[in-house]
Amino acid sequence: MTVKALAGLAIVALLSACGVSTGPAPAPAPQQRPAAADAGRQLTANQAARNFVQVVRRVEPVAERECRGRTRGVNCDFLIVVDDRRGQPANAYQTLDKSGRPVIAFTLGLIADARNVDEMAFVMSHEAAHHIAGHLARQQQNAVAGAVIAGSVAVLLGGGQADVENAQRTGAQLGARSYSKNFELEADALGTVISARAGYNPVRGAQFFTRIPDPGDRFLGTHPPNAQRIAVVRRTAAGL
Repeated sequence: MTVKALAGLAIVALLSACGVSTGPAPAPAPQQRPAAADAGRQLTANQAARNFVQVVRRVEPVAERECRGRTRGVNCDFLIVVDDRRGQPANAYQTLDKSGRPVIAFTLGLIADARNVDEMAFVMSHEAAHHIAGHLARQQQNAVAGAVIAGSVAVLLGGGQADVENAQRTGAQLGARSYSKNFELEADALGTVISARAGYNPVRGAQFFTRIPDPGDRFLGTHPPNAQRIAVVRRTAAGL
């Protein structure tokens, strides 16, 4: 299997790990209404759309400024898009287009579920942080390294072509996941900074972690426990 093919495997693995799936809806903005008032309130489609537009307008320039200040030679021209494919769960993810431009995508489910601007701003900032921190490239490198190591072991053990390719696929998946929890926590911390500098409350925005399934601390899981993520947000916000 060529290095180019290994890179393709890496991209598939990291794209499945980079998204921030929120599931249920977010928490309230501090300046709008108390938490209890918004706890079970679903926004109308128009309200959700207005919130999304507002967040894009305020977070995008801050994210681009942070990107330019923290990186060198990196494309910081974020493109915020809506993934309008039917049946997609509430989710957001960061990727690159064919020209290398960073793309942050929100599914319709996430936009519809969001109950306030703070949570939407935090998710957008978190995804921008993945790009600023270079997580896609770093995870791809880990995946390629895992594939090479696993494939080499299979060869040493006398495996055939199919065995080697299966080992490479498994190695790529394990390699891509090896530091994924750390990447998520790094993105939570930097996302806290970005959302706060855009004028939102990241601590309230991260409250959606209390309403989604907790991944716990599973071996090779892609996301850290929710409580750990909330703690990182609170600690980072306290230092701003």
